[in-house]
Amino acid sequence: MKKQEALEPQTNFDPARRYVRVCKRRDDGFVEFEFSIGEPALAVELMLPETAFHEFCLANEVILLEPASGEAVDWVARLNQASLRDIEDAAK
Repeated sequence: MKKQEALEPQTNFDPARRYVRVCKRRDDGFVEFEFSIGEPALAVELMLPETAFHEFCLANEVILLEPASGEAVDWVARLNQASLRDIEDAAK
């Protein structure tokens, strides 16, 4: 393999593609979701009111992904709980 080939990405990363995966629709009207650009595996977690969420999706022309299930949901829940504990510990 040439040195240049090793530096080239193995996937077709397309920054024009935007993805959304809904994690939870809350009773208070907020939508928790993951947003990613170019690659669904690398995402940020966001939360918006339902109306703003729909506007966000339209403005970004997102590709809607299937909701997370099974172990992925458990992992996200554990990560959220750990983050909250860290914030509470820091406030003490």
